[in-house]
Amino acid sequence: MTAAIAAGVRALAITDHDTMAGWDEARQAAVGRDLEIVPGLELSTVHNGKSLHVLGFYPDRAQLEEPLLERLAGRKRRAAEMRDKLAALGYPVELPELGLGMAPGRPHLAAAMVRAGYVADSQTAFDKFLGDGKPAYVEYERFEAVDGIRLLRSCGAVPVWAHPYLFRGGTVETVLPELVAAGLMGLEVYHPHHSAYQVDKLERLCGEFGLIRTGGSDYHGPKPEAEKPAYAGAHTHGTLNSLQVPIDLLGPLKGLADRVKREAD
Repeated sequence: MTAAIAAGVRALAITDHDTMAGWDEARQAAVGRDLEIVPGLELSTVHNGKSLHVLGFYPDRAQLEEPLLERLAGRKRRAAEMRDKLAALGYPVELPELGLGMAPGRPHLAAAMVRAGYVADSQTAFDKFLGDGKPAYVEYERFEAVDGIRLLRSCGAVPVWAHPYLFRGGTVETVLPELVAAGLMGLEVYHPHHSAYQVDKLERLCGEFGLIRTGGSDYHGPKPEAEKPAYAGAHTHGTLNSLQVPIDLLGPLKGLADRVKREAD
């Protein structure tokens, strides 16, 4: 929290994959500080057979906990299967023990390979073993994006398509109407991976479809100095407040969250 405040962050969204863990710790750490915590998560879904992430802001925690348990179990099964594939290839590693509500993923496996001395860095682990289509890769267990959007809406959350231009299963223009029909309410317009042209396009699409705009640095925590800034198969992560996203975007999001909760009741 100290680092976020020092970077000028006024609203910090907690949106880890398929979990609501971390909200309580963040809120406690923010007590007495000029920092608002925005509770959320990022659902791992698929569309047209490709990974598509859906952010959900301000969900009803009690309603969403049980559905997320199966998503979490699926992430753990996926990680274990990739671990087993690595072992069969002659590269045994151990999965890390994470906190409650957390599951290991490919970055954890890549880091384990680096620690074991099998590869020089995480990028090499992805290039040779863990990237899409590589020998140890395992797809997400299928959970369709439209189902994820409907789940979030039913639990009082505002569903937002995360980093749309990272999606590899179709163009944003062709996929967006399908997601809007399922209940999508926003686009993550401002993201370190998006170019100025893409940001402009997403802003116009928000206006055309009546969607809210969100954004953020997609900060994943500090990296070890020896680690390269990105690895193959991963997207660009920013530093805290690197995009200077306007705080004015928070008001419409909170207003929409109130509306969704009324509809879900």
